[in-house]
Amino acid sequence: MRTDSGTVDWAAALEWAEEKLGDPVGDVRRLSGGWTSTMLAISADGHEPAVLRLMTNEPWRTHGEPLTTRESEIQRMLATTEVPAPRSLALDATGEHCGHPAHLMTLLPGAIEPQRNDDASLTRLAGLLASIHAVAPTIDVRSYQSWAWEAKFVVPAWATDAGVWEDAFALLRGETPAYDPCFIHRDFQPRNVLWDRGEITGVVDWVETSIGPAWLDVAHCATNLALIHGSEVADRFADAYATTTGRPRQPYFDVMDVVGFLPPPGRASFVTDPAELARLEERLAVVLTRCG
Repeated sequence: MRTDSGTVDWAAALEWAEEKLGDPVGDVRRLSGGWTSTMLAISADGHEPAVLRLMTNEPWRTHGEPLTTRESEIQRMLATTEVPAPRSLALDATGEHCGHPAHLMTLLPGAIEPQRNDDASLTRLAGLLASIHAVAPTIDVRSYQSWAWEAKFVVPAWATDAGVWEDAFALLRGETPAYDPCFIHRDFQPRNVLWDRGEITGVVDWVETSIGPAWLDVAHCATNLALIHGSEVADRFADAYATTTGRPRQPYFDVMDVVGFLPPPGRASFVTDPAELARLEERLAVVLTRCG
């Protein structure tokens, strides 16, 4: 359980993982990142390396059962496709054994490289996303949810152009444009893609998978790229996706995604760096100009 010091007792979870792997657990290391969860890389004698997701952080822990269940089901489905996703090994969705909702899966090779912004890397990212969107689900997949809730429609205190935000809120209060629904990752972004020696080796974090507009996935990756590198890099990725797939651009979903980065009332923002906040507002101004 989480203690006042912010640490997590992993003993019960590791015992459960050892039972599921069928081999003694050796080294355990905490993986970096993970806003929603504690992510542990596990080595076990006689078994391929694994990752244990413990849904420890609120508000995701409260919804941990459907989130971890979805990820497990999606990974099992993707095992028959060319999408380089982890394989689900075991699930403790209610946290009965682990103390937190838990999902055990294979560890993919590679590491995140969010600094990549060259054309070849952006084209590879776009190609990976296109392959995800080409998946024909063989199980029921939920409809997407917007992360730009009405409660977030408040001009942030750090904004330098309140009008840009008000225009975005007005747009999102209108009708959502028509789109061709497809299978989407829903949190596709550089920190969920693994690389090794210039090649993509995997895409992780499948808890938000949905059926929805392809451009929402493009938009989410573009917003994340804009936060790191600026809007020009974000547009080069979006252009690569449009060229690869021939899908039409839908800037409405770019606006939806940017606004989705605002925190709901009473919660802290994920984005706190002043330079990143400035790039977020810049991205909103850019994509708003494309909404006719």
